[in-house]
Amino acid sequence: MSIDESTAARVAKLARIRVEPEALPELAEDFNRILGFIEQLNEVDVEGVEPMTSVTPMRLKRREDQVDDGGHAAQVLSNAPDAREGFFAVPKVVE
Repeated sequence: MSIDESTAARVAKLARIRVEPEALPELAEDFNRILGFIEQLNEVDVEGVEPMTSVTPMRLKRREDQVDDGGHAAQVLSNAPDAREGFFAVPKVVE
């Protein structure tokens, strides 16, 4: 797949990135290099390779899920500009 200048301009517009017209050829070439690298990665045989969670092998600590209130409601609400009855109070936005 090849990216031309008009496609690069469309991608920039969709990403809401302002790109000057004189920079479009370089942007299109960058996109083409990225796509070329992705094509190289697709050629690698990964059959039987386990997915990694990190570059260093380690086991994640596991714990039982326990639902609680966190025990810090007063501290959290102390940061609120307006709190009532143990909840954040916000202005009404729907009539």
